[in-house]
Amino acid sequence: MAVAPIKVTSETADILAAIPQSIQTQRDFFKSKMTLDVEFRIEQLRKLRNAIVKHEKAIFDALKEDLNKCEFEAYGTELGMVLGEIDKCIKNVKKWAKPKKVKTTMFHFKASSYIYKDPYGVVLLISPWNYPFQLLMLPLAGAIAAGNCVTLKPSELSPHTSEIMTKIIQETFSPEYISIHNGGVATSQALLKEKFDYVFFTGSTHVGKIVYQAAAKHLTPVTLELGGKSPCIIDKDINLDITAKRLMWGKLVNCGQTCIAPDYLLVHSSVKADLVKRIKEVIKEFYGENPQKSKDYGRIINERHFKRLVNLMSAGKILEGGVTDAQDRYISPTLIEGVTDEDLVMQEEIFGPILPIVEYNDINEAIKYVNDHPKPLALYIFTKNDATAQKVLNETTSGGGCVNDTLMHIGNDHLPFGGVGDSGIGAYHGEHSFDTFTHNKGVMDKSLSLDPPVRYAPYKLNLKMLKSLMKFN
Repeated sequence: MAVAPIKVTSETADILAAIPQSIQTQRDFFKSKMTLDVEFRIEQLRKLRNAIVKHEKAIFDALKEDLNKCEFEAYGTELGMVLGEIDKCIKNVKKWAKPKKVKTTMFHFKASSYIYKDPYGVVLLISPWNYPFQLLMLPLAGAIAAGNCVTLKPSELSPHTSEIMTKIIQETFSPEYISIHNGGVATSQALLKEKFDYVFFTGSTHVGKIVYQAAAKHLTPVTLELGGKSPCIIDKDINLDITAKRLMWGKLVNCGQTCIAPDYLLVHSSVKADLVKRIKEVIKEFYGENPQKSKDYGRIINERHFKRLVNLMSAGKILEGGVTDAQDRYISPTLIEGVTDEDLVMQEEIFGPILPIVEYNDINEAIKYVNDHPKPLALYIFTKNDATAQKVLNETTSGGGCVNDTLMHIGNDHLPFGGVGDSGIGAYHGEHSFDTFTHNKGVMDKSLSLDPPVRYAPYKLNLKMLKSLMKFN
């Protein structure tokens, strides 16, 4: 997927021209072998943690400016998750980094086999604007723990958060170890022209394809954390109150600008009316009669995304909300019914506080609907029936998800978080973050005390005996 060249001003030309040298400097630092020392990695993780805690108030202020995030949401979905990831890495990296002894088959007697945990080298992290702090700093912790040098590219669409992250990185680390490059598409393109040892990208499927194409030119491995339309199936047998609350919390956190937010509802026709009624009540309970006045309700990131969302609301019939304020980048929590697959709101990821509702009468209909569309990043099912939940999980494919909840699987760092198909490649969080930025090197250590001649030519072992010998695992 080709991208039109970006016009670069003389003001930014020098910055872009410095990128190749910056990467070479990191390569030279990696060759010094300092990052191979696990104690060095732990020290850097502690420095990162201390810097984040030191600048907590400034991070809160930046997230407020960019997305109108209240401190509770900012800590729960951004700072808290990052600090938890850092703490887990500090506690476990010595264990994770040790060579792991594995079984050796009898065919290879006498030998020992190990998996060595090698850092890739110099890695590139490109992050989006919707959770601008978490989605840059959390994978950074994994990359540091794994022993890499790191080049960071934050989003230009969340400038206040990018500014404080730049301050944290530049105050804390030498650029030969961890560097950060701000700017727009021109900066991203300049970085992607260079050869990295690993690329980690979070963003849209459209841009993910561009990143993948650029990495392929250098045969660079990638993790692509993308998005898509994450369905939420509502069974006929539910706890109405809890379903409505957990559903709308997951939809409206960060004003719906969450890659794993429920994108649309597949609701059993027998509970639709009651669910819609309860959802309307829940919205008022969460944000009052006028959500625009609520300190806990976010805003759309910029004017372009605001206009896109307003256009999506032109389809179907609005059951609730539909109130907008362009100057404030405000869109009220909105429910829509009567949409079809031909409507834009059902074709692209919404990424806002708009929730289309589609009815079904049999669970097989809902499953078929999900399977007829690209594999989502998350899938949610609300039901009291365990058999129904297992049927949905077994007969659909998604990056992850929840039964009787939304979003919360991302908060358990024992679970891998990632997509499948159009929603992404690879996964991270907790030990999975360490594994993502680590090459597993298989090594066999063969004894010199025995050297059976059977493998050497001229071959004296017949084929039947060879087959029998190779069956021992």
